[in-house]
Amino acid sequence: MANSVVKECVETIMSGGQVSFEQAENLMDSDVLQLAEGANSITRKFNGDRIDVEVLINAKSGRCPEDCSFCAQSSFYDTGITKYPLLPTPTVLEQAEKAKMSGAASFCIVCAYKSPPEQDFIQICETIRQVKERVGIDVNASLGFMTPKRARTLKTLGVKRYNHNLETAESYFSQICKTHDFADRVQTARIVKEAGLELCSGGIIGMGESKRQRIELAFSLASLEPEEVPINILIGRKGTPLESMGTIDPLDAIRTIAVWRFIMPKTILKIAGGREVHLKEKDRMALKAGANGIITGGYLTTGGNSSSRDIAMIQEIGLKTQ
Repeated sequence: MANSVVKECVETIMSGGQVSFEQAENLMDSDVLQLAEGANSITRKFNGDRIDVEVLINAKSGRCPEDCSFCAQSSFYDTGITKYPLLPTPTVLEQAEKAKMSGAASFCIVCAYKSPPEQDFIQICETIRQVKERVGIDVNASLGFMTPKRARTLKTLGVKRYNHNLETAESYFSQICKTHDFADRVQTARIVKEAGLELCSGGIIGMGESKRQRIELAFSLASLEPEEVPINILIGRKGTPLESMGTIDPLDAIRTIAVWRFIMPKTILKIAGGREVHLKEKDRMALKAGANGIITGGYLTTGGNSSSRDIAMIQEIGLKTQ
């Protein structure tokens, strides 16, 4: 049965159709190698053989007033991270230059805010303007909750894509965060789209959610029509409520990535935080099982592979960078 489910769903997607929730559940229980092969065929048809490579900068660290259970930057938890205010424009410019030289196609400015104070937002806007003018790399941003006015301002400045993750399934969200709810995150995602920005919105797996809830999250994301979906895998950070969560089976992560590709055939599915810990060398398999994007050079409070190593890996498996 598993073979026929994968084949049937691949044919449905290839002919322009969509899989149902029930079909996605059946895919989750299919043979992982056949599932990966099916997801790869969908990726190549709709997205070609290029991998979107992105570098992040944590431009303002810690002291976030939200209580997200996975986050080392929350002011609710003592996690021992280095905290600092908004970085000056020259520092961000320097990192943007390095990102471009490393071969990255985009540079994302990430700040730990619920929403930036006005003065900080003005400074961020000036930084974005200078990066666009002086470096010439696609600029993305992740600054917390957005208003329509601010989203339009970012669009005017030439920001390509705005990141605001849904994090987890709506049915599981209250187990992960209590200072805001799932609908708040959806609202900002919709504001971003309405302003004409591309939307980057994904989540984290491995937080204790069920397989069904991973599918639920994928369908919620698909309904927002995001251009990019980052798939993070939890690293339990000391001091957070989820610090005792262990690693997940790499093939479990691969299975999730592959099923998400069936649900979102044309989206950039980007393997992100936690991949080095959980996937290890199976990141190669992930890029042949539905993923067609990668965050390189480290994350917000966690190190990662060097850009040169990741780009070499992409080329070794016969794929191309942007």
